[in-house]
Amino acid sequence: MSAEQIAISGILVATMLMFLWGRWRHDMVALGALLACVLAGLVPAAEAFSGFGHPAVITVAAVLVLSRALQTSGAVDALAQRVLPQRAGPGLTIAALTLLAAVLSAFMNNVGALALLMPVAIQLAAKQEVPAGRLLMPLAFGSILGGMTTLIGTPPNLIVAGFRAEAKGEGFAMFDFTPVGLAVAGAGIAFIALLGWRLVPARARADAEGFDVGAYLTEARVPEGAKAVGMRLREVEAAMEEAGAQVVGIIRDERRLRLARPWQKVRAGDILMLEAEPEGLASSLSALGLALEEAVRPDPEGQAERQTRREGAEAPEGAEEVVLLEYAVLPGSPLAGRSASDLRLRSRLGVNLLGVSRRGRVETARLRSMVLREGDVLLMQGPAESLAEFAAESGCVPLAPRELRLPDRRQIALASAIMLGAIAAAAFGLVPAAVAFAAGVLAAMATRLVPPRSVYGAVDWTVVVLLGALIPVAGAMESTGTADLAARTLLEGVAGGEAVLALGLILLVTMTISDFVNNAATAAVMCPIAVGTAAGLGANPDPFLMAVAVGASCAFLTPIGHQNNTLILGPGGFRFGDYWRLGLPLELIVLVVAVPVILLVWPL
Repeated sequence: MSAEQIAISGILVATMLMFLWGRWRHDMVALGALLACVLAGLVPAAEAFSGFGHPAVITVAAVLVLSRALQTSGAVDALAQRVLPQRAGPGLTIAALTLLAAVLSAFMNNVGALALLMPVAIQLAAKQEVPAGRLLMPLAFGSILGGMTTLIGTPPNLIVAGFRAEAKGEGFAMFDFTPVGLAVAGAGIAFIALLGWRLVPARARADAEGFDVGAYLTEARVPEGAKAVGMRLREVEAAMEEAGAQVVGIIRDERRLRLARPWQKVRAGDILMLEAEPEGLASSLSALGLALEEAVRPDPEGQAERQTRREGAEAPEGAEEVVLLEYAVLPGSPLAGRSASDLRLRSRLGVNLLGVSRRGRVETARLRSMVLREGDVLLMQGPAESLAEFAAESGCVPLAPRELRLPDRRQIALASAIMLGAIAAAAFGLVPAAVAFAAGVLAAMATRLVPPRSVYGAVDWTVVVLLGALIPVAGAMESTGTADLAARTLLEGVAGGEAVLALGLILLVTMTISDFVNNAATAAVMCPIAVGTAAGLGANPDPFLMAVAVGASCAFLTPIGHQNNTLILGPGGFRFGDYWRLGLPLELIVLVVAVPVILLVWPL
């Protein structure tokens, strides 16, 4: 190996380890890899940011904006009302829900599709008295499967198309992915609907009121005159035991008591850290005369700020109705990595964070200083209008039953026409895909489907930075010969020069990496190896690139492999090891179906 090959290999290994570590966000890791390549002389400084002008990056950003137009117009709600059965057994419901998610994900951002259908799935689970997780995991997997069926369905497909354009002078067209993607998605959805959903662990309990998202960690203050004053800690816990709540800590004089003894007496002004189910929380507070800390903590600065913010508005005749709602933190949400005190929710929006549910982890931080994470479920309190504003700006989706938006027929028709027009322009080769969808964004802005001030908020900039940074890194793999070296090692050392075996290995390796690393990053790393493998065999690169596209989109074994897997972790009550039960047989089906179909559609 040359010095350049050793350098790029070291950077790639370090990048993969950083992705797996998960402490840094994936866009930060990708940007670090790019800068390391520049400092090592592997990427010319003048070309360092050329990836941000790549058609794949522009197309991803444009599709995210058009997805927002489909969401806000009510088009998806209207479609869900018509397509999803309201009176059917679990099997038919799961089949319809998974199929709808797959269809939507083929033409819009799959995280957006899942976020829109998640509350519907939870309501259907409650009606049928089925654990919510048994609908949520098939829904998430269906949205992932649907994304692989079109060029715009998922970022890996756009990356693969870009590498094909470099290898053969022409990228994949809009529906070139459809024959293979449709066969794989069809087989996967059929398995999920007929048998697979029964393999999902029943971690969540659904009922008419809502669903089990696990115990909340929250704080309750002991006011003067409360029944709990003077009681010993063991007596407080005994009173809460029937309601399923427990004391996990005591805060006195703004300091947490390290060892809260069972015989220790509770004083007025103490703050009890409680772990409780939503229903048990209410009964525990009532029985002991406690009050939620975040609901009673004074906030004079916030009152003044809200008064200034609303100055000039007409005062309502009566007090605003205060409600409790549960929200899931979406992947890419600005809440992730920040605490309630950082966000100043009370002062800016007049809402309170009352509790956080996080499966599989015991937290010891104060509620207002706890760092929030993707997949957390938040118990929020505040006026309905303020909570809606909170959800809109924070990238959260409501999980409690909600009324669907009243669809606006004109906006639905307009949003659908713009999306279909952009797809048609790209599919028939009238203009490149990036140009077609950028024109669609301009049309959506001009018609106010997406207000101009909201356009940039509709783009997941972490994905944009990830793609823009890794494209030059992948180029360095090719220019240094590292991709060819990896391909030769794969061919000679493992596949023995057999093209079909090499194709299967490319698919298997890509799928395995994608279970732990962002799918766009996986595609960017594997595409040069796929092209090098094809060159070593003297074969057509198309089937190998298609194997990368399929493998990068099939991350079903872990909650970190895909954003949609992360999103259902809290609401479904899942643990890290729950995903492989449905995910492993599903990935085996993908492997068995994809290889022969790829060879049939894209001969070697």
